[in-house]
Amino acid sequence: MMNNIDQVVLILIIANVLFSMKGFKDASFFNKFKFQVSSILSGEKTRILTAGFLHVDWMHLGFNMYALYLFGDIVASIFGMQNFLIIYFGSLLAGGVYSLKYHKNEPYYSAVGASGAVSGIVYSSLLLYPEMELYLFFIPIPIPGYVFGIGYLIYSIYGMKKKLGNVGHSAHLGGAIGGFVLTLLLNPSLFATQTIFVLSLGILIIMLLLFGNKFKNL
Repeated sequence: MMNNIDQVVLILIIANVLFSMKGFKDASFFNKFKFQVSSILSGEKTRILTAGFLHVDWMHLGFNMYALYLFGDIVASIFGMQNFLIIYFGSLLAGGVYSLKYHKNEPYYSAVGASGAVSGIVYSSLLLYPEMELYLFFIPIPIPGYVFGIGYLIYSIYGMKKKLGNVGHSAHLGGAIGGFVLTLLLNPSLFATQTIFVLSLGILIIMLLLFGNKFKNL
């Protein structure tokens, strides 16, 4: 029998699947709830959250839900259901707000996906277990969690600058920052137990927040 923590991860996955399936079939539903800069700035603030339950296609949905399945239980088992939800929705909100700030002069910019929330969960799990080893596509050797965490931030910054692919790098980055900050607030002992990793990511994040608006001009 599943415990309550497992159930909350499962419920989020089901909600994402059902909401996304509706969007796959109904273009007006998709357009009503997707992240779009002009609509949000006009007052439709709920799009920042609702867009996190929509996806472009099955591959997009599957990748995000698989990542949530893999990393969600790590975070939920340590923090419990309530704090897990704080990190999930806080990261989703952080990803949306950062995207809005970064793309505020692009009224037609739009995006969907749970990537911001999932990035926050991934970063939370990396803070809790930086020694974990990850196997990525096409790379036959394991990558330490702390290397992946720093590399992900650098790649996201590069992706924002170069506008790589049809990917909301700003939402990924904002969500990762949200997960990082919220995890430290909920478990401040990590400052002592994972000092080097926390400082390394913290310095990158501070530089990003100070100079992020200059990426487009580089």
